[in-house]
Amino acid sequence: MSNDPYSALGLKKSATDAEIKKAYRKIARTHHPDLNPGDSTAEAKFKAASMAYDLLKDPEQRRRFDAGEIDATGAEKQPERKFYREYAEQPGHGYGNTHGYEDFGDMSDIFADILRQRQAQGAAGGGAYGGFGGGGFDARGADARYMLEVDFMDAVKGGKKRITLPSGDNLEVKIPEGTRDGQTIRLRGKGGEGYGKGPRGDAYVTINVRPHKVFKREGDDIHIVLPITIDEAVLGGKVPTPTIHGTVNLTIPKGASSGQTLRLRGKGVKRGGKAGDQKVELQIRMPAKVDADLEKFMQDWRKDHAYNPRRGMTS
Repeated sequence: MSNDPYSALGLKKSATDAEIKKAYRKIARTHHPDLNPGDSTAEAKFKAASMAYDLLKDPEQRRRFDAGEIDATGAEKQPERKFYREYAEQPGHGYGNTHGYEDFGDMSDIFADILRQRQAQGAAGGGAYGGFGGGGFDARGADARYMLEVDFMDAVKGGKKRITLPSGDNLEVKIPEGTRDGQTIRLRGKGGEGYGKGPRGDAYVTINVRPHKVFKREGDDIHIVLPITIDEAVLGGKVPTPTIHGTVNLTIPKGASSGQTLRLRGKGVKRGGKAGDQKVELQIRMPAKVDADLEKFMQDWRKDHAYNPRRGMTS
């Protein structure tokens, strides 16, 4: 394939999504190998256009290509860590599949045009292309895309979920440990039926992670706000603290302040054999009611120990 997918479609980099789609459909209708048997030039042009459209039709992939992050095949230009290899391989390319035909309306239109052209060729040449006979018509099935909402803990710990398809069938989805919100999981061969001898398409499942009432994810780290009492802040001690892996005893230093952050190493999200940390932000909570004993104690304490934490903030 050319290093420039835009040139493969005969377009400039400024082309709109509609222009990209139109250019691809035109090439698909005129250069499909089934309409040009034995024509290697037409086959090469169709394959190049299919790969180009497969890259550019996805807004995020197009942005990354334009930014120089990936090449014309969709491969990373710089090595980066890969996870969940069973889902992450790039889809294959070639005229024997239907990359770019994921939209059923486009697919029907293009196939109908191709068949009409074949029938016309068959009528002119003795019926060799009268339908799906003669040269045959094999094409990869359409890809299917789904959304799956999962609990926060299912995403960070991993698990299995089932999707009920419009047909009533169930599709089991494996949620890898450490799955991020918005991550797409690829299930090979779980898409639409192929045409002729063509293989099934793939299913792409985008994960929507529900927020958690305690834990907040920051990359592979976990952040929580931990309430502590006045005496725990002054005297320090060990305080039970929730983590995504269970409760641990966190040591609070003497004289702790609200907003102070402590770190629990290795208690964050695990991915690829490594784990993030848990950041614990302390928040001093007053008792629901200040009783007479506490009020008298603080009045006596302030007489000899008053201090100004706001010094330097005002002129």
